[in-house]
Amino acid sequence: MAIIIGIIAVIYFVLIAWTWQSLGIIEKRKKVIFLLIGLAVMYIITLIIFNISKREINYQNHEVQVLVKRILVILFTGLNAIIFIPYIAKIWNRLKENNINQKELNKKIIICAVIFIICILFECGYLKDTQQGIINIYQSMIK
Repeated sequence: MAIIIGIIAVIYFVLIAWTWQSLGIIEKRKKVIFLLIGLAVMYIITLIIFNISKREINYQNHEVQVLVKRILVILFTGLNAIIFIPYIAKIWNRLKENNINQKELNKKIIICAVIFIICILFECGYLKDTQQGIINIYQSMIK
């Protein structure tokens, strides 16, 4: 468990540092707000993906379900965020500095949306497989 917590801490540290850097000269207060909103949105999206992926999973123990949900949602929120938030921050920074035209902005938004949809599809399957694997390990330990 300590290894998982360590990995999660590193993911969030890298996310915060990379996003902070990507936001450039924007004031600190706005950077913090950007990070908090970005993380909240990623958390909600990841929670929805988790709930979709667990529909076919049969947890025999509610406590295990809660623990698995907490760990996987926190981990995958960080992973989703590290993929998208720094990129969006860089786009927002360029927009604030007027270094991007509308055509280029539209292109970047479409690319980001397509990558996001592809990631969600893969993640839903991966979360389902991960949950099933955790349940199998848990059941083998009980026997």
